[in-house]
Amino acid sequence: MAAHEHRADELLATYRYRHEKHPVFDFLFNYYPVRPKHLRQWHPGVGTLLADASDAPHATWRDYVTADGAVGLDLAAFWSRRGDAMDHIHRLLVNSEANPSRFECFGLHEWAMLYQSTETRHDLPLRLGQEGTDEVVETHRIRCTHYDAFRFFTPPARSLNLTVLERTDQVNVEQAGCVHATMDLYKWAWKMGPLVPGELFLDTLELAVDARILDMEASPYDCRELGFSVVAIETLEGKAEYVRRQRNLADRAKPMRSRLVALIEDAKRANLKPGNTVA
Repeated sequence: MAAHEHRADELLATYRYRHEKHPVFDFLFNYYPVRPKHLRQWHPGVGTLLADASDAPHATWRDYVTADGAVGLDLAAFWSRRGDAMDHIHRLLVNSEANPSRFECFGLHEWAMLYQSTETRHDLPLRLGQEGTDEVVETHRIRCTHYDAFRFFTPPARSLNLTVLERTDQVNVEQAGCVHATMDLYKWAWKMGPLVPGELFLDTLELAVDARILDMEASPYDCRELGFSVVAIETLEGKAEYVRRQRNLADRAKPMRSRLVALIEDAKRANLKPGNTVA
């Protein structure tokens, strides 16, 4: 627990505790409503009991129970409260992995969010200006598969996407090559709460940070004043770099996604065993 808190504090000091807004990293704590207390809270995860731990803080936390001095998850209580959500997350993650991964989107979702618009989402200059941004959208095929990116497209950009996405289609169209699907593992780990061991939760944050950096470096925004580089996806060289980094992120995400799926499956199996409430 102490090691986890130390690692969380180091990550928070790097990406969260700032005196001014940060257009790149604030996304990880605003769009994803994960608070410092959530990151610092260590869970042992499904299948681990804390021995002789009746005085541990977990003994007083929701979804934990003490038996013979050991503290573990009260899966019956957790599943009655969060079971439907866990089934949804499981289905989404399994389908994302099963669907063919795609690596030809080039981060154009960020460009589509600004298409023919007089407003920007971040207080940063546009690298190519508004006219240049619109031209990039108009000269490319938009192939976004991530609903939570698509829903921020400007109205004239929505019809330009290869598929007009709906929330109800999310579990069927999401795919593991998507940078935002990779980033979302951090969200799903947070929503899974005590099922997820602390080190895996922080691993998903570090992965989300790298995914967010690529997201913004390949965006229409000029982030160089913040110390970032440019992935000029309007060029062949920029496209190649985007795909290379996108594939690397997907490779790193694969074992984390598999672990999250396995944790839900383990919790569900343990909860279904007669008389078994602690795991």
